[in-house]
Amino acid sequence: MGHWGYHVNIVIDELTNSIRDKINGKSFNTEMTEVITADLQEVKKKNKWHFNWKSEFKQIDRKVYKLTIAGQPNILQGLMSISDMGSYFYLHLAETAPINFGHNKLHEGVGGNLFAYCCKRSWDSGNEGFVAFKAKTQLVKHYEETLGAVHIGNLNMIIYPKQALILINKYFNE
Repeated sequence: MGHWGYHVNIVIDELTNSIRDKINGKSFNTEMTEVITADLQEVKKKNKWHFNWKSEFKQIDRKVYKLTIAGQPNILQGLMSISDMGSYFYLHLAETAPINFGHNKLHEGVGGNLFAYCCKRSWDSGNEGFVAFKAKTQLVKHYEETLGAVHIGNLNMIIYPKQALILINKYFNE
């Protein structure tokens, strides 16, 4: 499947500067690390994830990353797969963990954190933060409004450097 084959289907609930406990508002420092085989056992056990991350992990043209709270490396908050395309990064898939789905979710800000990390990887690689992805039809307007992404046709979207920097600075104020 070509890299424009998937449709990103993650709702950006709120742009926070980390992830935040939905009940008490406490923010947590987060870490993004590359997924290892043991992480996939956790995903398989839970079996409430929408995407087949084991299959995604096996793709040689991309890397899968996990979002965790600092100090809690085994509790997944979200997953994403990305590729360095040379002059931009491509976001194949992004998903919040089942504990962060719906009205009873524990944390908000996961989706924004995943997009911001992809922008940061692009920036750090010398690509000025350019990120491309394909959105689900019903989420095109949502990504335009929440992320500042630009719809370039056929559900294809781009995050340009100005918006990428806004996301990077919001989530990675190092």
